[in-house]
Amino acid sequence: MSEPAPSEPAPSVELYDTTLRDGTQGEGLSLSCDDKLRIAERLDAFGMRYIEAGWPGSNPKDAEFFERAAKGRWKNASIVAFGSTRRADVPAQRDESLASLLRAETEVCTIFGKSWVLHVEEVLRTSLDENLRMVEESVALLQKQGRRVFFDAEHFFDGYRANADYALRVLAAAVAGGADALVLCDTNGGSDPWQVERIVGEVVQRFGVAIGIHPHDDGGCGVANAWAAVRAGASQVQGTINGYGERCGNVNLCTVAANLELKAGLRCLPEGHLEQLSDLAHFVAEVANLPLRSQSPYVGRSAFAHKGGVHVAAMRRSADSYQHIDPKRVGNDSRVLVSELSGRGNILSKVEELGIPLDAGRAQEVLRQIKESEARGFSYEAAEASVALLALRHSEGFSPRFRVVDYQATVGKREGSPAFIEATVKVQVGEQTYHTAGEGNGPVSALDTALRKALEPAFPQVREIQLADYKVRILSGSEGTSSMIRVLIDFRDGHRNWSTVGASTNIIEASLLALVDGIEFELLRVSV
Repeated sequence: MSEPAPSEPAPSVELYDTTLRDGTQGEGLSLSCDDKLRIAERLDAFGMRYIEAGWPGSNPKDAEFFERAAKGRWKNASIVAFGSTRRADVPAQRDESLASLLRAETEVCTIFGKSWVLHVEEVLRTSLDENLRMVEESVALLQKQGRRVFFDAEHFFDGYRANADYALRVLAAAVAGGADALVLCDTNGGSDPWQVERIVGEVVQRFGVAIGIHPHDDGGCGVANAWAAVRAGASQVQGTINGYGERCGNVNLCTVAANLELKAGLRCLPEGHLEQLSDLAHFVAEVANLPLRSQSPYVGRSAFAHKGGVHVAAMRRSADSYQHIDPKRVGNDSRVLVSELSGRGNILSKVEELGIPLDAGRAQEVLRQIKESEARGFSYEAAEASVALLALRHSEGFSPRFRVVDYQATVGKREGSPAFIEATVKVQVGEQTYHTAGEGNGPVSALDTALRKALEPAFPQVREIQLADYKVRILSGSEGTSSMIRVLIDFRDGHRNWSTVGASTNIIEASLLALVDGIEFELLRVSV
């Protein structure tokens, strides 16, 4: 699809978000009413055109949402209530599902109906003609009550392949009822882009109303199918943030929005709002309490992360050499990873990013040490603080803030008494030596307590450092209790987060290496 001429306004595609309804059908995702309101407000600020918030007739939580949403002020979005056509052999005026849509008092209602003969005859157990009446009469009732109506033709592409004539008659029934848009649903997510483009093109030519696409991602083609539909003339894409949804998920609107705006030259959002994309993806993931996939296109932490030495060396000469867009256009950043696959350019880029002065010769020595350490079991990709310390320790004039002279951890249990865990640490700070002991609920906890007690007289700020996470990985399980063990520790101090790594066949030693790095990194950063 060619870019529009600069003097022309960009053609537009409406984004329709169903995270709060279809997205919550995904395994492991559950949102409270407050959660849904927070996400809806963030989507509205982002510039989402439609927010499908739920099925008001299905549960009290969704009914509460619409009641509270009616009191809100929405700047960009229309809140949409979702429901079904009337039941078979029940007049539309007496159908409770349609009544609940009207009670939601939204400007827009979306209703779904069956467009696949299999579903009409085997699932609804009604006649093909009755199904057509259900669609037309349901749309007409909502239209007469002043609602804009979007009709979701459920299983449309499966239905079209099975019986194209009937699938199109279902769409015609919706148009006869006054539907403002026909949304073609790839409900099972198994269609191919070339099928979607051909079928959507036929529908666009046949009907004089807006056409939308609602793809699922079961075949891994959700984004491609959305793009194919737009190429064929669809003007609305329905999906979810981060691709949440039933089975393999709905189409990922984050990817769709970036592709359409940056690659197809189409306007989906208010000017400049695409730069909020990464922040939105992380916000929704945080509220949903689900980790955002690091490799998510455009918004993931790894989307613009570079590890290969050849790649980084090229990017130091031209940032575009291994990136398809400037990551700032979607609110993300480039990152350089350091590992045994790195070249000297990775180290130089990383120390420049961290603000550490290091010449090429010292960078080569840091790289040599990283490669040797990773061969023994260390991994520096997720431990940037340990990388920074390696570079600092090779920089001119470096002086460590403290040194652990020796340590001991004791775990035991005496008959009739609970288990005890104690640790002692001897630390040298300048000319002064501190020897302290600590207790904990495990040997690492006891070492942490003892180390902090030793350092507090000289560095009272250690009280602010918190251990946020502690991960252990056995690298060579075939060697049993003699296996190499890698420990990754995440730290925070209320303002920042950082991570360090340690590795050894002794879990206590591996933990202490990571623990010492984490504390020293913060002390060096504070003092610089």
